[in-house]
Amino acid sequence: MKVIIFLAALAVIFLLAYIVSYNKKGIKFKPIVMMIILQLILAFVLLNTEFGLLIIKGISALFDYLLGYAADGINFVFGGIANKGEMPFFLNVLMPIVFISVLIGIAQHIKVLPIIIRYLGLILSKINGLGKLESYNAVASAVFGQSEVFISVKKLLPHLPQHRLYTLCTSAMSTVSASILGAYMTMIDPKYVITALVLNLFGGFIIANIINPYVVSEEEDIFDIQEEKQTFFEMLGEYILDGFKVAIIVGAMLIGFVALISLINHVFAGIFGISFQMALGYVFAPFAFIVGVPASDIVEAGTIMATKLLSNEFVAMIDLGKVSHSLSNKTIGIVSVFLVSFANFSSIGIIAGAVKGLNEKKGNVVARFGLKLLYGATLVSLLTATITGLML
Repeated sequence: MKVIIFLAALAVIFLLAYIVSYNKKGIKFKPIVMMIILQLILAFVLLNTEFGLLIIKGISALFDYLLGYAADGINFVFGGIANKGEMPFFLNVLMPIVFISVLIGIAQHIKVLPIIIRYLGLILSKINGLGKLESYNAVASAVFGQSEVFISVKKLLPHLPQHRLYTLCTSAMSTVSASILGAYMTMIDPKYVITALVLNLFGGFIIANIINPYVVSEEEDIFDIQEEKQTFFEMLGEYILDGFKVAIIVGAMLIGFVALISLINHVFAGIFGISFQMALGYVFAPFAFIVGVPASDIVEAGTIMATKLLSNEFVAMIDLGKVSHSLSNKTIGIVSVFLVSFANFSSIGIIAGAVKGLNEKKGNVVARFGLKLLYGATLVSLLTATITGLML
């Protein structure tokens, strides 16, 4: 039965992507099949083998250590202001982003990170049927984040045609940045965070190959990664401030979205007798079912999935934590991996704004295909959830 649901889900997701394809005749099926098989192998290894468990535990332990060191700095500045017995979300979840950001900056400065990203991107380009730039961008997005990644290719933006720009933006929205992984791991099981990170990378290529297929010539595929020269301490200052900005922005968005959802739920319940989130849960319930969520959980799962799309993944993870006691382990796993991406309405503005800040004309192009961008990135999340559902 799981296999039948899996195949049906693939058919639905691919059909939804095919309907909006820019070039239906140009779809390349070989790399799509290869990447689906690769996703299945990686998901099986990460979720169902001792080797995968070892990888998960190793990465999780590393982040536990890093979060412990981050806590030393946080406690020095904010020690004593937390309410006794309560977990202060801003301090425990968001503030460690500053320290993780610093470590990324150091790896970038000593030239370790650029080498890894460049050559991993080159390897991926042999598998995904896309260009080297697209492959580089997907890996770099998972390190730098959906807005910062465009800085590294800013000199290429004026020369990028719309179809290649769409793929770059889809990759950026489909993944998450390394600086924020530690925050996710305090809210959901680390194994689902890591699994989603890996599967989303290939999922972005798969959906892009259906919605936006094209061939990149050797002449078009030459690119130069921009690296700004800085002293070590200039870099430290920049990455510390960048990490703090991310934490503040996420915190501000949480305040706004949680308050707004609370207001809408109250008004909606007063008029219709059911919360707005629950109503959305019924709308998303069929999608929850096709990705493998047990029938008894589809409304609650659909509610959390819809919340992520309308607000952001943090709000949805908080909601998942509140109801996880009433959900099956399979549902928790499927919903968890669905949440690990930047695919939500606010990301349209973030990505369009980031590109516009570097090149106004291209930023306007991104804004025009913003909804289609979110559509594609959401299909990536559904595909990742489908693969996970088969393995749990």
